[in-house]
Amino acid sequence: MALKVKLTKSFSGSSEDMVATIKGLGLKKFGDERLLKDTPAVRGMVFKVKHLVSLETVSQEAPAPKRRKPRKIVARDRALERLAATAKA
Repeated sequence: MALKVKLTKSFSGSSEDMVATIKGLGLKKFGDERLLKDTPAVRGMVFKVKHLVSLETVSQEAPAPKRRKPRKIVARDRALERLAATAKA
């Protein structure tokens, strides 16, 4: 089970707590939708901003969040790849 959360109203003029909650849900601008895992924490966040979002329960599973490497690690890996490519040539 998952929750489909959609930002249906603008959050301009909202308190800092509500804006932080919306960003925590992964919603960035008006009309954004996210498929989130159905947990008590997510439901609490949605309850806090229920006047700004619409909530729908779907039978799909929420996708696992992707982890990104830090910029320094990505830059290091690219440099090592370039070094290896020049060593072969």
